[in-house]
Amino acid sequence: MSTVVIVGSGAGGATVARELAGRHEVSVIEAGPAFKPFRAGIDRLARLRATGLFFDERLISVLFPAMRVQKVGSREGGERMPLVYGAALGGTTAMAAGNGVRCDEGLRAAGVDLDAEFAELAREIPVTTAHRERWGPMTRRLFDACDALGLAPRPLPKLGDYTRCRRCGRCVLGCPYGAKWDARRFLDDAVSSGARIFAGWTVDALVRRGERVVGVRAHRGLRRQIFPADLVVVAAGGLGTPALLDRSGIACEPRLFVDPVLCVAAPIAGARMDHEISMPFVVEREGYILAPYMDWLSFFFDSRWRLPASDIVPLMIKLADEDRGRVGARRVVKELTAADRDRLAEGAALCGEILERVGAPPHTHFLGTVNAGHPGGSLPVAAGPSPFHDARLPSNVWVADASLLPEALGRPPMLTIMAMAKRVARLADGSSTSHPGALF
Repeated sequence: MSTVVIVGSGAGGATVARELAGRHEVSVIEAGPAFKPFRAGIDRLARLRATGLFFDERLISVLFPAMRVQKVGSREGGERMPLVYGAALGGTTAMAAGNGVRCDEGLRAAGVDLDAEFAELAREIPVTTAHRERWGPMTRRLFDACDALGLAPRPLPKLGDYTRCRRCGRCVLGCPYGAKWDARRFLDDAVSSGARIFAGWTVDALVRRGERVVGVRAHRGLRRQIFPADLVVVAAGGLGTPALLDRSGIACEPRLFVDPVLCVAAPIAGARMDHEISMPFVVEREGYILAPYMDWLSFFFDSRWRLPASDIVPLMIKLADEDRGRVGARRVVKELTAADRDRLAEGAALCGEILERVGAPPHTHFLGTVNAGHPGGSLPVAAGPSPFHDARLPSNVWVADASLLPEALGRPPMLTIMAMAKRVARLADGSSTSHPGALF
């Protein structure tokens, strides 16, 4: 039995832990604490906006400790875009909208077939569109408006049991009723098989001995510790993983995509979209998608959103951006290109048409803050004999998160990350004969 250290407990890390626990001594190291849903009263906090206390998106962690925001800027030091990520057990999955969407076109182009892994996930996690029965009147009106415009809207498949949904509108703030599935379920399975969880520990670097890695160096407050390992799987996310590798002397590709989000909204009294399921349906366009989505970051920190949450009707544009950017040990650079901005403008115009159809005149429309939450692409899967193990990595170090994605998805990546993580776990474990570098 070998010692396995997994860095990160989100979609990728939790999946690898579940796959390897029981056969090996597995330790999962997570920088954040145990996840706690956001339970504060939205209306009461909204009244505090007028005080000017909420002046920077990075302060969201004061309201909701599991949510963190990092500002990423251009090479010239111009505008800085908030990039949202989770810092708690379960990673960002606990704050995702719970969408179960397969997005592996780029992987297929690289010669990677994950049919078996997706089929396994379908057996392990309930996937449903039955949440449609719980849509409120405004969500239905938006769906019908998209349909009337010939946009072919379709309900998004969700991971979980939506018979438990109480339409509280807090999907991305931590579902308090257990309706939405997140990676903590896989962590629970891993613990039941003997895995150990170390929450609140930040991994600083890989520890090398010659050509191999023999562990990771981490800290918790003033305490320092080396966690020994025969195998290390880095799943610290599209920002955390390349930064950790860079600190360990392993440079990733100078590329980064983030799936930027821009919401277009309008005031309609009593719409109550703040109590709706996040992203209940989707409209797919070339290079981006549209979906109803309450953007809480804009609500608290953008002055254009100084309305009661119940009176805001928001539509989200999620963009598959160009990979102009890079992650270093200390700095993240990210730029939106002219093509990115053109597509956001195209999406905003289409959102305007939809909002007009549901009764919001164009002069009432307003924008949210451009932000992002799906960083990746710094160590992309590529065609070849070992697509999931980059030659720059030591033989006993693997990556299992969005860093592996070869292109921006512009769609929810969670299911695809978990499918990749299943493959990585098997390759590292030596259970796949297709990989010549099996370790155990």
